[in-house]
Amino acid sequence: MALLMPAILALFALTVTMFRAPAGMRPAAAATLTVAQAISNQSGTGTVRGYIVGQPTGTSTVLRSNFTGDTALAIADSRTETGTGAMLYVQITTSYRSAFGLQTNPGLIGSVLTVTGSLEAYFTHPGLKSPSAMTLGGATPTPTTPTPTPTGSTSAYYAAAAGKSGENLKNALHGIISSGVTKLSYDAVWNALKATDQDPANSSNVILLYSGLSRSKTLNGGDSGDWNREHVWAKSHGDFGTSVGPGTDLHHLRPEDVQVNATRDNKDFDNGGSTVSGAPGNKTDADSWEPRAAVKGDVARMIFYMAVRYEGGDSYPDLEVDDTTGSGTAPRLGRLSALKAWNLQDPPDAFEKRRNELIYSTYQHNRNPFVDHPEWVTSIFG
Repeated sequence: MALLMPAILALFALTVTMFRAPAGMRPAAAATLTVAQAISNQSGTGTVRGYIVGQPTGTSTVLRSNFTGDTALAIADSRTETGTGAMLYVQITTSYRSAFGLQTNPGLIGSVLTVTGSLEAYFTHPGLKSPSAMTLGGATPTPTTPTPTPTGSTSAYYAAAAGKSGENLKNALHGIISSGVTKLSYDAVWNALKATDQDPANSSNVILLYSGLSRSKTLNGGDSGDWNREHVWAKSHGDFGTSVGPGTDLHHLRPEDVQVNATRDNKDFDNGGSTVSGAPGNKTDADSWEPRAAVKGDVARMIFYMAVRYEGGDSYPDLEVDDTTGSGTAPRLGRLSALKAWNLQDPPDAFEKRRNELIYSTYQHNRNPFVDHPEWVTSIFG
């Protein structure tokens, strides 16, 4: 029997090796998320790494000093981040408070934290709760999302629309772009815009839609000199506000200077008016807004997207484009004739195409069909 033991052990080892999963089939270690990625994907369990920037005490309130407790902290992709929309709120449970609570350890501000836990809202804000691991140190993942490249033709995505035109095409596209959509919170939009509208020449800035200015990503907010979230389809036209759905749809939300955004207000789009202060090339009058030439097509295609995406289902209003201005709170926006002309005058450029691809691949997982096929505007809207 003793002589047989080596052979038996060798056979056992061979058997284990034969039934062992190949390396390519074994589950890979989960990637560490940036704060931006964690904010945009509030589901399941994740590991996030970022800089400790303060103690959250409310949905939009974070203490940077004079801390009042050890039960929560906020992390961000930048050590100097001040915008709460770019922060992830982390719950500190009892076992971690003595080591990570900011009232007890105020010197942790600016340190890198790696934390694993449940990605879910905390203080009704994107957060991480019930941490299973918290450690200091490590290199923070880069928060800048690289320009995505399409993996192939979009023909498969639009297969259900092939060969259709007019109302049939509109109905097919509605079904396509309304399926499998990830809906963001309005707070998460802040951080998403920092990626979708990033300045190609300066990764620390975003490009403002109407003014065309390049402004620091950190200057998001509501004060003079800040940029905020412009609803290209004015949210009062359909009275959908900032609710999840049309109110948070990235395909029509863009960064804009606070004062310029206020001047545009809820006006329809049309040609003519007086020059807008702080936004050369834009014009406005009592009930309409004409954007600068470089983004006229962008604006038109965003409006046409909204009219196809929101057709009265899912409890959302039925948005329609009409050939007038001054519709008030009705779910209509114009002027159709101007928007159709702008679509032809200003075809999609690299910035607009990159934005569409990034929203599809990273955030909402749906596309603006009129960026991919601007000719469909004429087929559907005449």
